[in-house]
Amino acid sequence: MTDYFSKEVEEIRKKVREDPSYAQMTQEQLRDRIEKMLEQRIAKVRQEDPATTDYYSSLTFRERHNLLNGVYESIKGMGILGKIMKDKSITEIMINGYDNIFVERNGELERLQERFESKEQFRNIIMTFAEDAGRPVTQSDPIVDTRLEDGSRVNIVLDPIALDGPVVTIRRFPEEGMTIQKLIQYGSLTPEAAVFLEKLVRAKYNIFISGGTGSGKTTFLNALSNFIPPKERVITIEDSAELQIRHIPNLVRLETKNANSAGVGGISMRDLIKSSLRMRPERIVVGEVRGAEALDMLQAMNTGHDGSISTGHANTAEDMISRLETMVLSGSPGLPLQAIRQQIYSAVDVIIHLSRMRDGTRKTMSINEVSSIDERGNIQLNPIFAFEEDRQKGSSRRVVGSLKRTGNPMEHSEKFYNNGIYDFLEEGKSNG
Repeated sequence: MTDYFSKEVEEIRKKVREDPSYAQMTQEQLRDRIEKMLEQRIAKVRQEDPATTDYYSSLTFRERHNLLNGVYESIKGMGILGKIMKDKSITEIMINGYDNIFVERNGELERLQERFESKEQFRNIIMTFAEDAGRPVTQSDPIVDTRLEDGSRVNIVLDPIALDGPVVTIRRFPEEGMTIQKLIQYGSLTPEAAVFLEKLVRAKYNIFISGGTGSGKTTFLNALSNFIPPKERVITIEDSAELQIRHIPNLVRLETKNANSAGVGGISMRDLIKSSLRMRPERIVVGEVRGAEALDMLQAMNTGHDGSISTGHANTAEDMISRLETMVLSGSPGLPLQAIRQQIYSAVDVIIHLSRMRDGTRKTMSINEVSSIDERGNIQLNPIFAFEEDRQKGSSRRVVGSLKRTGNPMEHSEKFYNNGIYDFLEEGKSNG
């Protein structure tokens, strides 16, 4: 039962294409023809090769449907890519050349047995796929970032830049959107921490979500955004639109644009943040801050746009502070470091740090208040919640633990008071 799927897809595909009427078939006629040939093929193989009987007798209705789709996509559609895209349980697709395919399911990577027919077929499918997504990929423009209609993020790199053949990476997002309740169900968050986060958002604290690659920053931001009151005007700014904010009627979504082959026409994150300030936003949500636009984001947070939220790549919450300093300096190298730190301290209220654990699960590691600047000019964090791992119950393959309240009270509670949120403050005093 090793690779019957790919074998049967190839055999049925050959038979269908040998049909002289194949070129004139409609899509519906082609599917009907494939289905009939699939049944004939199964019956024939059972007679000729009894060793496969157990395989075919155990095929479920869904597996037969997948086999049908596999043949159809190999003829008319996206080949193996079309079949993979139909599988809603897959959250990430990584194709490293035509014969090396990995996917992520439930936080775990697995290598697929299937492969594309050839390098040529794979390249042709990539070209068609990118063109359909509105961002053609060519030898002169071999790296493309785009998105699909469902919000999935796509990165394509052609050879010879990719040494072992074209590389396609697709990050998918759930159609129904992410919620805090789901994060609690997945064990990424506790109910107590979720209540606190809701109050932070309602009280308009400026929040940064930090984490490494694949830690779930965008997913967490999508869930957190559900706490934004629907009556507010919100501007979202992203490199590739991934946010799924659906409950806010007065929502403006902005996306960057790459320059053309002549190097003109590009619209950067900095351009969009500056433009957004003239749109009367109540909150600005930036998908991810990566460079010089960090300064513009901090200035927006400092100029009356409380409740803004963004994400950044960092290995710890403390590292997020250093990363912000570096990003600001990349765009404004003449600024004194102390002025930059003062800007960060004045703008960012809370840093939430996420991590992808050794067992593949994603956890909220800490919720920190940006509390003060010490005598040496370093920004200090006040942990309100911190993840505690139970090493006795866990193992090298399984992480056991939860996000625990530290007992530290919030040092800057003015926004809670200003927005009439007192219950957490009283809790903090009693726990402190």
